Amino acid sequence: MIILLVGTGAREHALARALSLDPAVSQLHAAPGNPGIATLATVDGDPVTLHGVDATDPVAVASLAGAVKADLVVVGPEAPLVAGVADAVRGAGIPVFGPSGKAAMLEGSKAFAKEVMAAADVPTAEPRVCRTSSELEEALDTFGAPHVVKDDGLAAGKGVVVTSDRREAIEHGEAIIDAGGVVVIEDFLDGPEVSLFCLCDGETVVPLQPAQDFKRAYDADAGPNTGGMGAYSPLPWAPADLVDEVVRTVAQPTVDEMARRGTPFVGVLYCGLALTSKGTRVVEFNARFGDPETQVVLARLATPLAGVLLAAAEGRLADLPPLAWRDDAAVTVVVAAQNYPDAPRKGDEITGIDEAEQIDTVHVLHAGTALDHRGTLLSNGGRVLSVTALGATLDEARERAYQGVDRIVLPGSHHRRDIAARAAAGENLLEA
Repeated sequence: MIILLVGTGAREHALARALSLDPAVSQLHAAPGNPGIATLATVDGDPVTLHGVDATDPVAVASLAGAVKADLVVVGPEAPLVAGVADAVRGAGIPVFGPSGKAAMLEGSKAFAKEVMAAADVPTAEPRVCRTSSELEEALDTFGAPHVVKDDGLAAGKGVVVTSDRREAIEHGEAIIDAGGVVVIEDFLDGPEVSLFCLCDGETVVPLQPAQDFKRAYDADAGPNTGGMGAYSPLPWAPADLVDEVVRTVAQPTVDEMARRGTPFVGVLYCGLALTSKGTRVVEFNARFGDPETQVVLARLATPLAGVLLAAAEGRLADLPPLAWRDDAAVTVVVAAQNYPDAPRKGDEITGIDEAEQIDTVHVLHAGTALDHRGTLLSNGGRVLSVTALGATLDEARERAYQGVDRIVLPGSHHRRDIAARAAAGENLLEA
């Protein structure tokens, strides 16, 4: 099987790693990829700059898929999906794992996602859609603190502010409106958050294992929201029937509603959930694998990945046997550049990755990296690396992941030291 993987981040590196380990995959191509992915795949573009096909250009991606004779195209990030890359690839007669542009609006517009959830009777926070400052202030007063203020459109995981400070909530909302955007104000959901990825083929839903990520920049959930600073799986404190419940009450009704609308959803339905005192509620939908949760979920998946993604692309998920999972726990820790998430510094040399990967089960996934003309690895983004490890227990996986982090040298970098700490200590987050 020849596969073209679209994207540049640690999520795509995790996908590339899983696909490269699948004996059914004979060739793996990536556009534009990154220096880590380039060790596993043929990267389209210059090996230093990685400039090549624009991942958000539907015609260019479809043309590349045809040129490499791809049997399957896997689209990683949200922006190409919303841009209609999957539509163009399907139009060229090539199977693609990723929703159409219209179906990807489940992520592209939070207001649209709320509309679909209401039609499908999916439990979620009550929303108010605001296009003016007066509507914004009225909605904030209606719900009260803590205030949940979201950018309706794509914001790379950083468009949400949760605050008890009304002035901060107004400033965030007005900045979105002033930029021509739409604001969604929601009722605050208490309880721990969980991510569950569901593979969909337009009709059938196959869930993966749940994970939990850490959105705040610093330990103890301090600091601003980020794209995610680490994750772990499994969740020993989560209800045993959580996955079945989410498929029954969230994922399957949503997939059925999208099919009813004539926009079948093919790809990953990322269910961001809050396990509240009133039951499980949807915080948000995404239309692709999440980062950094993908890093730990795929590390635990024992079933070869390529055949599963092809079955989803071809509408054959119902024919597959149940997925197999390793008993091991997985933890990933994100190494971020200096000043992330505000104004991350780029161009610092990275060393120690080979030393980190000498630790049993540790692998390092590239996100914001680049090579200079001498072949030196440099930081080139906010979240630079994801250090991932397996262990017989969460505690062992944590220990290995942090041993790996400690061997990596990136001047000015920072990372959280508390990823999975509470769960590893046996704390029941539902009672916290």
